[in-house]
Amino acid sequence: MNAVRSLRARRKSQRGVALIEALVGILIFAFGIIGLVGLQVAMTRAQGTAKFRADAAYLGSEVIGRMWADQPNLAQYNTANCGSYDPCKDWRDKVSASLPGGSPTLEYTAADGTVALTITWTTPAEGTHTHVVATSIR
Repeated sequence: MNAVRSLRARRKSQRGVALIEALVGILIFAFGIIGLVGLQVAMTRAQGTAKFRADAAYLGSEVIGRMWADQPNLAQYNTANCGSYDPCKDWRDKVSASLPGGSPTLEYTAADGTVALTITWTTPAEGTHTHVVATSIR
């Protein structure tokens, strides 16, 4: 009879162990899922940042190419004159549409043919970014 009582005592002491093991397993799984979601958010943010940087580099190359093709009107590409010259205005509008808060500054110096281009954009999560291009057109 003592053996039966001791077996019953062991069973009572082990009740709920499977439930606790299941809860611990669910908790570990939940932390894993939270980690994966955080990783996905970080990857999405990095992808957006890379896209904006690539867009800025492309837009900078585009306007430099336009300037090479339009050498008689290089002075029209300066920021002060850009609003009245359609090719420059179209490019500036493209910068504003492609980049969040995008604004370009373009200065051409006729004396030595240098071009200084700065494209600035702002993202809510990461703040202000700048892409700078310096070249010479002769």
